[in-house]
Amino acid sequence: MFMADFKSFKAFIFLLLLLLFNTGILAKEEEAEVIAELKKQEEDSQPFVGLNIGTEVSDLLSPKDLVSFLQLQKITHIRLYDANSDILRALAHTKIRVIVGVPNNQLLAIGSSNTTAATWIERNVVDFYPETLISAISVGDEVLTTVPSSAPILLPAIESLYNALVASNLHTLIKISTPHAASIVLDPFPPSQAFFNQTLTPIIIPLLQFLSRTGSPLMMNLYPYYVFMQNKGVVPLENSLFKPLTPSKEMVDPNTLLHYTNVLDAMVDAAYFSMKNLNITDVVVLVTESGWPSHGDSKEPFATIDNADTYNSNLIKHVYDRTGTPFHPEITSSVYIYELFNEDLITTPLSEANWGLFYGNSTPVYLLHVSGSGSFLAKDTTNQTYCVVMDGVDTKSLQAALDWACGPGRSNCSEIQPGENCYQPNNVKNHASYAFDSYYQKAGRTVWSCDFKGVAMITTTDPSHGKCIFPGSKKEVNNTKMESPSSNTTSEAQSRLMGDVNWRTA
Repeated sequence: MFMADFKSFKAFIFLLLLLLFNTGILAKEEEAEVIAELKKQEEDSQPFVGLNIGTEVSDLLSPKDLVSFLQLQKITHIRLYDANSDILRALAHTKIRVIVGVPNNQLLAIGSSNTTAATWIERNVVDFYPETLISAISVGDEVLTTVPSSAPILLPAIESLYNALVASNLHTLIKISTPHAASIVLDPFPPSQAFFNQTLTPIIIPLLQFLSRTGSPLMMNLYPYYVFMQNKGVVPLENSLFKPLTPSKEMVDPNTLLHYTNVLDAMVDAAYFSMKNLNITDVVVLVTESGWPSHGDSKEPFATIDNADTYNSNLIKHVYDRTGTPFHPEITSSVYIYELFNEDLITTPLSEANWGLFYGNSTPVYLLHVSGSGSFLAKDTTNQTYCVVMDGVDTKSLQAALDWACGPGRSNCSEIQPGENCYQPNNVKNHASYAFDSYYQKAGRTVWSCDFKGVAMITTTDPSHGKCIFPGSKKEVNNTKMESPSSNTTSEAQSRLMGDVNWRTA
């Protein structure tokens, strides 16, 4: 594998340095400088999580405050959709690396004129680099699928910009590529059967050859959220959210027998197999967009804060675990989360305004739950979780799960009896959530204890309300109601009646 070859090359360099130093050919000071540079290159090659920053925000921070916020959140990589000069200027002399973007509406001018391309590089790159650490240029965004009329000019624009980088001697320091929608890959599962849309291959083949020649990544915008929404009933929600799976729920590629525990890995490998089919094996996938909306309309019931929190928290863990993909375990793709801020100026559909981790004024939409990532991003360190009913579950399945929880599951269901603190609102969903959480907390909060045949989910949001305090909550209630003997009797009778229900959570 080419990444393995790179590691061998680094080992060879270190041995060579040692030999040169021992023979006196290389001075100690020179050796230290070279080793420091190698260490810097190694750090730069490590996988990372970055953030996309859209600016359709009504109360967006000033560039200066934005950079201070990025530093406070320990965000080291960002992607802009343009080359905002105020933001680039504010990033100067920080360690934050930035991808600058060429908007789609500028492609025609740049692709038609080398002079225009050179001017763009001069104004948006040379004028800021190296004080501002521009790491790459993303040329257009999903051009092949959203503005196919501009497809013929895409590669000429990229090559013109690259030639301008060469003229400025920046072509080895700043990569250049273009982000693609996942839909350019057809038949993405199983990944081994994936291939690029053949109507696009006249453009994709020379583009991939360019990326291979210049050492640039294949930029892909990959959203398991949309895969799940388009394939409900086929793709389990757990696969989409990186949740731990039983072996029976893992996706298996029948051609390679590779097991896929999450949708994102399958999407990345589909891109690798598609490149392999075109004899391109030395281009790395960079995920320029991925995320999950925290709010949507009635047509998007899975756009919730809990799911967004779960997806992005697990995504961050997945990248920093550096486990790669089943097809390329030696390569972990870096990922830019979409996005840093909710873009509230985007009005339709509702979910489009709700992909951010933060509101424009820097207050969090929700707190991530990530361990082992230091102070990277605002997150909840209480590690408190609850088990509640999943959205969109039919009443019959929910009632069966509630019957089991209050019967064989031996959940404490006394609080959801008439007159007790958690009886209202009097519906199956509310009662089941309480019963599920009782079982989940008693069973040690394991992922397997919050399944109930797929009708429950783990959340970090305390579901307590009013005087109804859920079993996992640390809240205290004033004037807590004493359990009456009648309520206990009712609960016990109910448990006996439900004891014969055939149900299990595994």
